[in-house]
Amino acid sequence: MAGKKISPWVKGALDWGPLVIFFFAFNRLKDGHYEILGRDYSGFILATALFVPLIAVSTLILWRLTGKLSAMQIATLVLVLIFGGLSVWLNDPTFFKMKPTIIYLLFAGILGAGLLRGKAWLQLVMEEALPMQHEGWMILTRRFVGLFLALAVANEIVWRTMSDSIWVDFKTFGLPIILIGFIMAQAKLFERYGIEKPEEDGAPPE
Repeated sequence: MAGKKISPWVKGALDWGPLVIFFFAFNRLKDGHYEILGRDYSGFILATALFVPLIAVSTLILWRLTGKLSAMQIATLVLVLIFGGLSVWLNDPTFFKMKPTIIYLLFAGILGAGLLRGKAWLQLVMEEALPMQHEGWMILTRRFVGLFLALAVANEIVWRTMSDSIWVDFKTFGLPIILIGFIMAQAKLFERYGIEKPEEDGAPPE
């Protein structure tokens, strides 16, 4: 079952579904305070308590369907469980808001360590989708390190200086849009260093 491909729609639903549900749950609950077992919780904490098991379940389903998880997916899950769990347990949203910062710093550190050794570890995650020459991967990895550092700073600024609603909007829409825009902006790099995939066995000759 290792390496099995699944529908892009199914993968997209598993990747983004928990975040979308968190967004709607937060906006439904954000104006209230809720007493559970004698303890008062904000809508933010309840939405977080819903998000943590949802991402764990979606990651497990993705693993069962594809037979594999990337290092980034595993790291993200672990940090969600730790920081999301701490926010719910301590009834403090700060930990969950810091999670993206820690994730981006971790990714930047890992990729940066690889660059110091002359290796583009990003290639291990994305090579199947974007086959490129080694030089292209080194350039893209350096750019991703810069992006992740910038996103870590941006997340710290937003959650420390703005409202919960703005931070949730930033996390749900802002960060994905920035990542998608960044990847689209690398079109010339992909064109310059891209490698054509070999034809599959049984493909008709030209």
